Amino acid sequence: MGRGKKIMTGTHFMMGNLACAEGAIAAGCEFVSGYPITPASEVVNRLAKRLPEVGGIFLQTEDEIAAICSAIGASWAGQKALTATSGPGISLMQENIGFAVATETPLVIVDVQRLGPSTGAPSVGLAGDMVQVARGSHGDYQIVALCPESPQEMFDLTVRAFHLAEKYRVPVFLLADAFVGHMREQVIIPEEKQLEIESRKIPKGGNDPMDRQDFLSVDVAPMPVFGRGFKAHVTSSCHDEHGMRNLSDPEVMHRYISRPIDKILNHRDDIIQVEADYSGASIVLVSYGTVGRSARAAAHLAQAQGLRTGNVRLITCWPFPDREIRQVAESVDFIVVLENNRGQLYPYIKAEAAHACRIELLGPETLGQIHDPEYILARIREMIK
Repeated sequence: MGRGKKIMTGTHFMMGNLACAEGAIAAGCEFVSGYPITPASEVVNRLAKRLPEVGGIFLQTEDEIAAICSAIGASWAGQKALTATSGPGISLMQENIGFAVATETPLVIVDVQRLGPSTGAPSVGLAGDMVQVARGSHGDYQIVALCPESPQEMFDLTVRAFHLAEKYRVPVFLLADAFVGHMREQVIIPEEKQLEIESRKIPKGGNDPMDRQDFLSVDVAPMPVFGRGFKAHVTSSCHDEHGMRNLSDPEVMHRYISRPIDKILNHRDDIIQVEADYSGASIVLVSYGTVGRSARAAAHLAQAQGLRTGNVRLITCWPFPDREIRQVAESVDFIVVLENNRGQLYPYIKAEAAHACRIELLGPETLGQIHDPEYILARIREMIK
């Protein structure tokens, strides 16, 4: 691609969605497909301009179903691929998200979340898709999802999303929202040599798929991309390690479901990132995404007023950081979960924490608005009376 000189290194004052687009360029993204939707359109608009400059391809499709199908196809042709949308588009993509999971297709899906359900309020941020991305397609599977809190993390976590997608042959979500997508802040873009960028593993075996293991390895099978001289079977139906369709063998069915799940869970320590600052705290605020900014400010306010308050931010929301939440719960007296929704991750957090400490959910005063730190502090004081 000759992309080295095209990375916009340096310090910028940049919208989060544009930082996401630049993160894709820096990670070596070569194909993007998308359909316009608020509040994600700036991602694809920027990439429509930037990708041709680095030898990549942008395709505007007729809808979100075509967008994710195109991105999956591009990935199987050996390209690092991305599609970007918001909640209604994720709903349309769900069947093909399942296809990407079943075929172990590396892919980055940017979801700039907005207030719903249905059309809702397109320009208002709300973390409404937190469970949809992990459980929206049918069947039993695991997904990877990262939650940025700033334009800087829109860049950094887009790069990481590509790294994880390629390393583990899995679809990876960047779960932003309208607030962070449209926020403008300082973004530092480093030189390419400073970025962690995974290269896709290609088989070294022969042309016959029966001589290779192309799928269902917990250690991540090499990917026989098309156009590289490989014959390969790629099917969303139940298949064996060679990609051969098998709908009758219970052992094959078991491996078809379990190994892609185990592939992620066995590497969960490499995938999961949590920002934690709760040493000596008795109360901990648990948050993710844009709300993490309010949680950090509220914790500082509480500490200044003598409340031993800590902060834990889930950077990786899927796979769910169960061990990290249990560790927090066993170290403190009270967890307050902050979410800009009616509590989508709260049941998962409560399941890991309730045995060890008190836990409460705290939404914003008004859904679709970020928590005011003073409001958080006041509510904490009410809860501990």
